[in-house]
Order: sequence, then C-alpha cells, then structure tokens
Amino acid sequence: MTGRVVVIIGASSGIGLAAAIAFAARDDDLVLVSRSGDALEAAETACRSAGPGDVDTIVDDIGDPAAAARIVARTLDRHGRVDVVVHSATVMGYGTVEAMPADVFTTVVDTAVHGTVHLSQAVLPVMRRQHAGTFIGINSLLGSVTVPHMGAYAASKWGQRAVLRTLQQETRDEPGVHVCIVSPGSINTPIYYQAANYSGQVVRPPWPVLSPERAAAAIVRLADRPRRHVSVPVGPGNPVVIAGFRLLPLIYDKLVGPLFRLAAQTRQHSEPTTGNVHQPLPEQERVHGHWPNQDRRNR
Repeated sequence: MTGRVVVIIGASSGIGLAAAIAFAARDDDLVLVSRSGDALEAAETACRSAGPGDVDTIVDDIGDPAAAARIVARTLDRHGRVDVVVHSATVMGYGTVEAMPADVFTTVVDTAVHGTVHLSQAVLPVMRRQHAGTFIGINSLLGSVTVPHMGAYAASKWGQRAVLRTLQQETRDEPGVHVCIVSPGSINTPIYYQAANYSGQVVRPPWPVLSPERAAAAIVRLADRPRRHVSVPVGPGNPVVIAGFRLLPLIYDKLVGPLFRLAAQTRQHSEPTTGNVHQPLPEQERVHGHWPNQDRRNR
C-alpha cells in the first residue's frame, strides 16, 4: 500500500525519524510531529528526499493534554483522513526511584502513558468512522521487565503497554481498526544521550545494539499487515530477558544489577541532568546514536 496518510509523533529523532523516512520511501503522505521545530525542518528535508509524498510538520508536545486533538484536527483539515498513527515520542530517565526528582519521573511517565491515552482518544473515533486505520504504539523491552536505575522508564512503558493492550481489546468490535505494539530492545538512537540522568554515571545502550531502521521496518510491516493482540519484539535478546524475569525471578534479580552496570553504564562520571525531559535538545536529534559501526552491521 502507498499513498496513506501517516502521522508520526516523535518524528524528529531515532525510531520515529527512521520510520518517517521509511514511509516516505513508500510514497505515503506524512504528518511529522515533534516538540522541536528546528529538528522537524531537518526531518522534513530527509523525508522529501526519500519520496514524493506530501510532508507536513506540526510543532507540538504530546505531553500537553490538548495536543492530540490539535494534531488530528489539522491532519483531517489537510488530508481528510488518518490511515496510520505511530506514537514513538518518549523521554528517558536514569536513576533510582529514590533519587529521581518527582517532576522528571512524572514527565517520563506522562509522555508515554497519557500521551498514548490522549492520542487514542483523538484518533480512534476517526478511524472508527473510516472503518479503517492502524494505531502503532512504540513500547519497549522495559515494558515487560524492570531494571535498576530505570524505574521511571519502566513505569512509563508498563503503563503504556497496559493502555495499548486494553485498546486492542476494546477495538475488537471494529475489524478494520488495529492497535499494534512494537517493543524494541537496545536501539542505536540518541535517546541514551538525551536522557535525564541521576545515576552518577554516563550511560550507553546495552549490547546487542540494533539499528533504528530495524525497528522502522517492523513498524512499516505492521502498517502493511496489522497484527492485533501481539507485541512485535525488535531484538534477539528480548524473549530471553523476559523469560528470565518471569520464570527465574530470584536469579534475574541477583544478576540484573551487575549486568546493568557492566552493559549500560560507563566509568565516566555524570552530573545530574534533566536531559530533554522538559525541553527538547534539537542539536542532538538525528536517526542514529554513537554506534555507527554496530548500526551498519544490523541494517
């Protein structure tokens, strides 16, 4: 299928930007949404280079309860329909639950959970009227497990997964409307360097680090052939980690802390920072993170 109207929330960086470029290459019309106008300009340029479809941009923050309605209204005004929505906007925070400032913790959770709620409330009635449409939520491996120093992000993704799974159940009465979940593991995007950090150490994505294009390909496949009631994993380690968390909790809890320090933290000290949780960092927004060689191997 080509010529669809695809709305991507969080389209200026990482998985969202990779997905936007992939949809553009299929001649779809795009509505790119991000908090950062400067980064959206670069995303628009990349998408126009990838394909001939229309590319609109909307500077808005899905964390604002009224943003979703504005985004959907503008899309309908311009295109008359909404075929695919991808909610990839997310912010991340490192640090123990005790150390994380309450406003940072709340914003991390709000972006994923309430952002999904507001977006679904705005767009699913439109898809019901159309009797067709696909809502794709970008969740995470951490929507199924917990890891020390990532409590805020895990809470955001567990909550988002609960919302998405409920939406899958509640849209069973409309066969043409699909709610899909994509759950990446470690992906080579800038999110690790943009994250709030109260852990005291510089962080990195744990191995194996896959390319954003790998996640984007899964998103496009779901838009082509939606799979209901399923969470599509992106990353070979996901099933193993989830199985350990569920079936061997005592062993998992004993190992997860040391493994996190080994795989996800460096020896470099980090001062406390809110990162991009409250404000975007447009100069850091791009498709890929700091692992270009690993990225090329996993395309």
